[in-house]
Amino acid sequence: MSSESTEVWTGWYRDRRGAEALVITADGRHVTARVRGIEYTGASFAALTAAEGGEPLTGCVLEWDLPLPVVTDGTSQQATLSCLLTLGERADLSLTLHYGGTAFEAIVAGGDFEGALARLRGQLPEGADFGRRLLPAA
Repeated sequence: MSSESTEVWTGWYRDRRGAEALVITADGRHVTARVRGIEYTGASFAALTAAEGGEPLTGCVLEWDLPLPVVTDGTSQQATLSCLLTLGERADLSLTLHYGGTAFEAIVAGGDFEGALARLRGQLPEGADFGRRLLPAA
């Protein structure tokens, strides 16, 4: 796997024991997060399980931001996608796109990252779209 095919995002992990910095990687097939020395991986954020033991990541919140340019009529403008994933009995994902002085929001149950992105895309002004694709494993 080359570095061009891997996305790396930094953010925060929080649970009842406190908060700590988090690094998330996505390679198009898997999402990986290391929490308190344990590596969790899965086909999606909602399916993160410990590499050793198979215990699911649950009872916590993951939060991260990533740059996501928006292109309108051939002009690219920088935007930021803020992500908040709550992992409990189910996964709830909230995405907020900060673009052009407006915040566009999508909230989905089940942690469906692609579905939430599609909802955001539908809120953008006519002729606007994301300037790049995020890896599908997210």
